[in-house]
Amino acid sequence: MPHCFVLDDSDVIRRYTRLIFESLGYRVSEASCPQMALERLQSDAADMLLVDWRIPGADPHQFISMVRKAPLEKRPCIIYVTTESDYADIHIALRLGADTHMLKPFNRELIEMKLHEIKVAA
Repeated sequence: MPHCFVLDDSDVIRRYTRLIFESLGYRVSEASCPQMALERLQSDAADMLLVDWRIPGADPHQFISMVRKAPLEKRPCIIYVTTESDYADIHIALRLGADTHMLKPFNRELIEMKLHEIKVAA
C-alpha cells in the first residue's frame, strides 16, 4: 500500500487530505511540525510527502532541503502545497528538492490529476 505523509499545521487540512488519500488506497501519516515529520520519515518511509508552504516557526524550503539530504529508506515525491501563485516561492521549493507543487484549495479530482501527472513524469 503506498504511503502519503502530510505536513501541515492545520488539523482540518490534515484530516481532509487523509480522507482523500485513504479513499485512493494510500496509508496516511501526518505531522504538524517539521521536526516531528523528519523524525517519522526516517523510520516510516513515504512515497508521497505533501509540505505546506506556511508552517509556523519553520521554513518549508529548509525542511524540503533537509528531507533531500536525510538518509531515508526511499526518496519520497515531494508536493509543495501553497495557497498563492507566488512563482518565485514555488521555484525555490522546486530548486531545493520539491518534485512538483499544488495549489490550495484542492479536492479529490485535483489530487488524482496531480498523481497522474507525477506517474506520467516518472
